Amino acid sequence: MSQPPSKPASTGKKIESAIEKALDPLASALKRATQAAAQTAAAPGKPGLMVSPLAVPFPAIPPIGGVEIATARAGFYKHERDDLTVFHFPEGASCAGVFTRHKVGSAPVDWCKRQLDADKGGEGVRALVVNAGCANAFTGKAGADAARRTASEVAKRFDCRQRDVMLASTGVIGVVLDDKKITARLADVEAGLKADNWAQAGLGIMTTDTFPKGAYAECEIEGVKVRIAGIAKGSGMIAPDMATMLAFIVTDADIAPPVLKALLNLHVRTTFNSVTVDGDTSTNDTALLFATGASGAPRIGRVGDRRLKDFSAALDAVMLDLAHQLVKDGEGATKFVKVTVEGAASPASARKLAKSIADSPLVKTAIAGEDANWGRIVMAVGKTEEAVDRDRLAIRFGPHVAAVDGAPSPTYDEAVMSAYMKNPEIDITVHVASGRASATVWTCDLTKRYIEINGDYRS
Repeated sequence: MSQPPSKPASTGKKIESAIEKALDPLASALKRATQAAAQTAAAPGKPGLMVSPLAVPFPAIPPIGGVEIATARAGFYKHERDDLTVFHFPEGASCAGVFTRHKVGSAPVDWCKRQLDADKGGEGVRALVVNAGCANAFTGKAGADAARRTASEVAKRFDCRQRDVMLASTGVIGVVLDDKKITARLADVEAGLKADNWAQAGLGIMTTDTFPKGAYAECEIEGVKVRIAGIAKGSGMIAPDMATMLAFIVTDADIAPPVLKALLNLHVRTTFNSVTVDGDTSTNDTALLFATGASGAPRIGRVGDRRLKDFSAALDAVMLDLAHQLVKDGEGATKFVKVTVEGAASPASARKLAKSIADSPLVKTAIAGEDANWGRIVMAVGKTEEAVDRDRLAIRFGPHVAAVDGAPSPTYDEAVMSAYMKNPEIDITVHVASGRASATVWTCDLTKRYIEINGDYRS
């Protein structure tokens, strides 16, 4: 008996492709559900948050000579958690800082800037006090007085000047800091100071963060090993301009404040200032770098000293690691995205173009939906009014070309591109053909979870 004719192979492939395409949304949903189930452990910060699927384990950080750390619960949060972190430094320690350029800077930002900008500012810093749960921003004279009283009480405790105490706060804007909550715990804090409290400090400074962020590196200065360690916090309101972003880095090298400041300014542009979660800059952005001098390495007092070459590279690595972790903990993030613009007219133009792409809600939501919607990238590039050669514009997702010479790529393959967009880390490269400059910005996707987190931030 004759068999019915078989369907042409091409028809079978079309049917198979159609079925796969129809099932793809379901597969993506199941994948997200699986990821969520794997992250059901409550985040150590705000109750109700799940740990980011992009979370990075806190590194092993050995003691950094000269610094001791303690945490305590001051009660800025309703739930049980440490929300006060104190660093204690030895005599002779140095400090430098880079701060938000937000026009409504917080009281602790104002305090630190004033002390560090004073004559011999940054010399002999003895303490850092960080509270989570109250930003003490947009609080007028009352907030400034609370910051000053905090510094005064800590200075008495550690037998130093008020100017030797650095302050940082994070949390809700518009609420005056209740400094009595801090001073009431200073005795416990002093008794709890330890050299190996880095992990606890990382937890103590969190707000809507879902995991503590730390980084560590070693290098040598004239044959002497020096250590660099840092912690950071930030999850939303992240578009640093130097969100709520705080970063505290300590080294046992012996480096003068002006040199520390130069190093911070050198590296902040390509690290903390090259990440964005939601395009919003905080009132409280603070990055502080401390040097205890306890390593025994020779003192570096001149900017540009060649002996700092390895140290500078190690510091950059620590800062970039922390900056990347901020993005990986972006509120509701499921994708870590690297945006690179090439062929720009100037470095500033490349940076502006890259940030326009990274900040675009339409680009970020497309990435959340695993859609290689390169048309939205064209939109984000064109709206900047930067120099762009439309007829030579090229766009890549990873190694896959989406557009070339100002038009869709003749080799564009939707299936291949869709498969790439399912990766947790996405690279987007745009060539604008207007020069030789380039810049890279890191961001994350924008999901419904971001709205949920920020819709009830004050509760």
